[in-house]
Amino acid sequence: MLTKLHYTVSTNLIQDALQSVPPTDFRLTINEPTGRFFYDPWETKLEYKDTAWEKILNTLPVDFGEARIIGLKAGECYQCHSDIDDRYHLNLSGSESFIINIDSQEMFETTQDGFWYEMDASPRHSAANFGQIVRVQLVVRKLLTPNILNNPIDVKITPSRLDQNNARFFFDQTISVWLNYANKNNLITAFNHTPTCVSFTIEKIAIDDLKNILYPEFELHIL
Repeated sequence: MLTKLHYTVSTNLIQDALQSVPPTDFRLTINEPTGRFFYDPWETKLEYKDTAWEKILNTLPVDFGEARIIGLKAGECYQCHSDIDDRYHLNLSGSESFIINIDSQEMFETTQDGFWYEMDASPRHSAANFGQIVRVQLVVRKLLTPNILNNPIDVKITPSRLDQNNARFFFDQTISVWLNYANKNNLITAFNHTPTCVSFTIEKIAIDDLKNILYPEFELHIL
């Protein structure tokens, strides 16, 4: 689930960056989109230009999407979920903290070792902080592939009997898992989302597979 990369960040640079984070749980986005949210590279926000945060991002020598500084308080965890887009992770602080693969029941310790990690976000997963200090991660979205389809069909998925919070939870249990797989296997493109629906273009031969994993609480619309 986590793969160590060759890209590194110095301890001194990490310590400089940590001077500007809040003392408790938080989520700070330090860059902004230049075009399509999931497909086009993001650029550093003006307030983070020429700071330790931009220097850290520059150690990742690839195009990437949204970059967030995420704090997790001691004794807390995230709700089980999966993501359509994989991530790059850099651990900045914390002790006894882990990323947990719910599907395989494996735990991956996150330590401040100065290495970037690539994370396969398709399995259902969580993160937990069993230590005594705030766990701080820099989490960066990998860009989705703008696949070229042979028989493209535009679709939309909407919740039919769920409020927004419950819809997101159930969506992530199966649909996000499938979307991650579909992006990597050239079956979808043009993914987008709003608070009430997701839309994308799908290869015609994959529609039945998508229908088979939909909860009855969701509706598939062929556009």
